[in-house]
Amino acid sequence: MQWGGGNQSAGADEDYAGLVNDINGILQDKRLDGATTGVSVRKADSGEVIYDHFGDVRLKPASNTKLFSSMAALETLGEDYQFTTEIHTDGKLKGKVLQGNLYLKGKGDPTLLQEDFEQFAAELKSQGIQKVKGDLIGDDTWYDAERLSEDITWKDEIYYYGAQVSALTASPNEDYDAGSVIVEVNPGDQRGTETKVTLTPHTDYVNVINKTTTVPAGQKKTVSITRDHGTNDILIEGEMPLEGSRTREWIAVSEPAGYALDLFENALLAEGIQLTGNHGLEMGETPEGTTMLADRKSMPLRNLFIPFMKLSNNGHAEILAKEMGQVVSGEGSWDAGLDVIEKVAAELGVDTDTIQLRDASGMSHVNLIPANEISQLLYAAQPKDWHDTFLTSLPVAGAADRMVGGTLRNRMKTGEATGNVTAKTGSLTAVSSLSGYATTKEGEKLVFSIVINNDLATVTPIEDAIATAIAAYDGE
Repeated sequence: MQWGGGNQSAGADEDYAGLVNDINGILQDKRLDGATTGVSVRKADSGEVIYDHFGDVRLKPASNTKLFSSMAALETLGEDYQFTTEIHTDGKLKGKVLQGNLYLKGKGDPTLLQEDFEQFAAELKSQGIQKVKGDLIGDDTWYDAERLSEDITWKDEIYYYGAQVSALTASPNEDYDAGSVIVEVNPGDQRGTETKVTLTPHTDYVNVINKTTTVPAGQKKTVSITRDHGTNDILIEGEMPLEGSRTREWIAVSEPAGYALDLFENALLAEGIQLTGNHGLEMGETPEGTTMLADRKSMPLRNLFIPFMKLSNNGHAEILAKEMGQVVSGEGSWDAGLDVIEKVAAELGVDTDTIQLRDASGMSHVNLIPANEISQLLYAAQPKDWHDTFLTSLPVAGAADRMVGGTLRNRMKTGEATGNVTAKTGSLTAVSSLSGYATTKEGEKLVFSIVINNDLATVTPIEDAIATAIAAYDGE
């Protein structure tokens, strides 16, 4: 049996007795033995709870935490909010020489790609700048200097999903995993040689240490890609067979502001703009009274929310938290951002005295939220002007398109839930969650939240079975 407090299950309305029985039956699955499961189902039109199984027990929500941070961002910043990146100088252009320093000022944009730095460089060249007689300086002071939320582990911080948060950062592709580089390993030309390693984007900010060997075709591939803690040394080890398939890893960099500055420096040099300063990657604050030479605005939040929520991008959640803190209180910190998230949750009827938020993404194993509070949040959000943007950002069950189905594209691919269940997934070690909306066969929209903790088996099929039971419910 599962452990928990309160009523194990209760139907608030006899009209839903069939659904209550269905979910009770699903929860008898032996894969849940020893686990704790919170389930909450509400009527979408009234918020009335029609099913409650340990719904008031505080559980680790994993990425269902993003439901709270995303709604707070939409409420606080707005659907049309855009991040800005600026190029400043404290000097003057004399002829073709910029007499002064060049500042790359980041304001949180997680969507900067190599091509954006190339566009900045091209714009400066079009202004007649051919030489910079000064230093190239990166400014990441829009946020505080705390790079990792307090519960990130050493193992997690190596990879994209635990990347450091900085006001100045860069992404390797249009998934916008800010602060990471894509490391790809392919076989060498012949046995006994090193493998071929490529970085996307190319940058000298990281140091690749290749300790691999190409072995005869048919042998086992044992390639691993990691980063030494506290450094930007990317260590690649193992063996790769000739004609073997590539190995790729998204590796987080240490101090991503320097990574962004390196990409900008490379772009300037590629445009033929000479840099006569110290040529080091220098960080500093943009002085008052500088001249802005160029700027770039990100896509609005309504568009960013697609990769953010569909792919469950941790970095986006944490950046939005710091941005909310900066905009609301002038402090780009986790503490300030989490205060905003809790305030918005309270305005949406969540009992914030019974939740604990330690980050905005759900990576922390110390976040605690009861299933009933998640379903309350989803219910109360429906009348909001931004709800369509929020709803569109949620993964859709069984939808094959990656930017529609997201983390649910390979789940509930057949049956009543397909294309019907719209929900946020969550996954950590021994934690799984699924919360969102589903429409019954009778056309009634219901809100649900499922949070499972302390599981030692794959429990996503149980979540899918509950969501499908809701979608298939015909009132009997």
